[in-house]
Amino acid sequence: MLMASLIPWRGKFRGSESELPSTELAIGRFHEEVDRLFERFFREPFLGESRLLPELRSWTTAWSPSLDVKESEDEITVRAELPGVDPKEIDVSLHGDVLIISGDKKEESEERREGYYHTERRFGSFRRSIALPAAVDQEKIAAEYDKGVLTIRLQKSEKAAAKRIPVTVSRK
Repeated sequence: MLMASLIPWRGKFRGSESELPSTELAIGRFHEEVDRLFERFFREPFLGESRLLPELRSWTTAWSPSLDVKESEDEITVRAELPGVDPKEIDVSLHGDVLIISGDKKEESEERREGYYHTERRFGSFRRSIALPAAVDQEKIAAEYDKGVLTIRLQKSEKAAAKRIPVTVSRK
C-alpha cells in the first residue's frame, strides 16, 4: 500500500497496488522517490560531506567568482571579480569555444591587541567555464588584473565578425 508522507493525497488509497492503473502506480512510485529524496536531504544535507566524492565535496564549500560577459561587434569582454586573489594564482585558458578561469584564493588575517589575538584563514579553488558566443582569434587575447577585477578581452576572429551587407533599392 502507498504510504503517506509529504504529499497530502498519499495514503488515501485503500486498495492494493495491483488495482491501480499503471500510470497511477508509476506516478505514486515517482512521488515516493521524491519524498525519499527530500526526507534524506533534510536529514543529511549534501549527503553528509564525509561520504561525498572529492569533486563534490569541494563543490559544497567552493567559492565562485561573479562574472560579466559583454559582446560588441568585434570583441568579447569577460570581467571576473576576484578580490583577494593573487594574480599569480589565476589561470586563464581557452579550449575550443570555452574560456576557463581558474585559480586558488588564499586569505589570511591576524589581529593582535593587548589580551586579544584573532586569526582567520580562508582558502579554496575556483573554476568558471564560459561558452563564448562567437569564435575568437587565439592570438588576440589579453588578460589584465586590476584592484581585484580580472578583465579578459578576446578579439573575434575574421569569420565571426559581423559583416554588413548594404541593401540597394531597385529602380524599375
